[in-house]
Amino acid sequence: MSNESTIDAQLLDLMLRAGSRWVLWLMLGLSLAAIAVIFERIWFFMQERPPREQIAAALKVLAKDGPAAALKLLSGTRSMEAAVARTCLTYAADGPAAVEEHKAAILEEERLRHEKRIAFLGTLGNNAPFVGLFGTVLGIIRAFHDLAGASVQGTQAVMSGIAEALVATGVGLLVALPAVATYNAFIRRVETSVTASEATAHSILAYLKTTRSPDAPAAKEA
Repeated sequence: MSNESTIDAQLLDLMLRAGSRWVLWLMLGLSLAAIAVIFERIWFFMQERPPREQIAAALKVLAKDGPAAALKLLSGTRSMEAAVARTCLTYAADGPAAVEEHKAAILEEERLRHEKRIAFLGTLGNNAPFVGLFGTVLGIIRAFHDLAGASVQGTQAVMSGIAEALVATGVGLLVALPAVATYNAFIRRVETSVTASEATAHSILAYLKTTRSPDAPAAKEA
């Protein structure tokens, strides 16, 4: 019993020393990291806007002049859809089955590139309220400990400590809400890009399955 009492006393002392202040600083650091990730991903997606008109023009040229001409139109363009289209056109000479495999490979590579750091926002959004709640619990433990030995005049100060402890939960929610919102928006953007890339790849595969262009080997060399 004495050992258990000692352990309980040590744990209580640790919690009293910790308080909720360090949780607030932790939440501040996490919020700054989340803001950095959000702005970095916004800039990334702005740079990766799919050139819809250019891709549509390339598909028209594909049906008329073949893979090599269509590939030239997509040279230097940035986006998941453009990368998938270039890969399909580059390996057009290998046949539809090979193009399908190359398409699947580049699509996974592009998905990983587009989802980079987004998981951090999802994890933060799911766990920030719990981190804030932990800080609140620590603060309330300290407040009630102070209340046990406080005089009537000190009760008001203890209540103020409880109110301060509840701030940690509020901060946790404040950090979680924008993180979850931006995470959902970014994931939706990635899924939209994947769908558009699949549609473009199917258009190219449909062409390859119906005809074999005489300049397909040249497209592979390009």
